[in-house]
Amino acid sequence: MAAAIGFLEVHLRIPEAHSLKEKRGVVKRIIERLKNKFNVSVSEIGEQDKWQSSVIGVVTIASSKQVVDATLEKVVVYIEDLYPGKVINYYKEIF
Repeated sequence: MAAAIGFLEVHLRIPEAHSLKEKRGVVKRIIERLKNKFNVSVSEIGEQDKWQSSVIGVVTIASSKQVVDATLEKVVVYIEDLYPGKVINYYKEIF
């Protein structure tokens, strides 16, 4: 059986940020927590120059599509639990 790769794009709203520095602090905390908890690759992939929004990308690989899907869903729930109201929407793709 071939491995499965999953990509997750999460669009975030960060209303409390009043500067790029404040926004980057929030995004950095989210990225580090996701890396540590889920052992996934994470990076800010969009909206870098906007104060109150961000797009982060999450990638994971596993032995099956079901495991990848479950991991990516847990990532979304984790972000929503930590930062209620920040997830605007997300897009997930599994190969």
